[in-house]
Amino acid sequence: MNFLAHLFLSGPPAAPDYADLLVGNFIADSVPGRQLEHYPAAVQAGIRLHRAIDTFTDQHAVVRRSTQRLREAGHGKYAGVISDVFLDHFLARGFEDFSAEALPDFAQRVYALLTARQAEMPPRVQHFLPYMTEHNSLLGYTQVEGIRRALGGLSRRASAGSGMETAAAELERNYTAYEEDFREFFPQLQQRVAAFIGTV
Repeated sequence: MNFLAHLFLSGPPAAPDYADLLVGNFIADSVPGRQLEHYPAAVQAGIRLHRAIDTFTDQHAVVRRSTQRLREAGHGKYAGVISDVFLDHFLARGFEDFSAEALPDFAQRVYALLTARQAEMPPRVQHFLPYMTEHNSLLGYTQVEGIRRALGGLSRRASAGSGMETAAAELERNYTAYEEDFREFFPQLQQRVAAFIGTV
């Protein structure tokens, strides 16, 4: 869901296994359970990194504050998914606060790396990667309209009545509160990821 954060948190590009971690982190949602064992060890590490990011995020008190706000706004069981997309928006908006690389350069570099490895990815990922690159989705996250499109796409794959297609309005209503949650949470996530990468 929140592709930008996962891709950004895949480690420093100069790291020896960076491309494998990036691929694993990107495809993880389409690799259920122990199917990760079908991939090379470094890609498996990327899948495990993705899962560790998700677990830390879902359990974090600040993120739960965001999801509670979304539930109160009527977004129910999809609050966690919506919150993840909001996190990508704020990371995109403030990308250069966290990276020496400009977001457009990061996006094009990552698209090229992923496209070069597309044949190794699960069919579902192979299908949407060209759409993601063609529409420059990572850069699109900088705008609320890009978030609205992303949520609209997710809503079409969710159960009826998910409400995700209207969640951008909640972002606009409580923009400062969600941004403050992101600013408090994201550096802690970076620290957790740095510790995890040191163990893989």
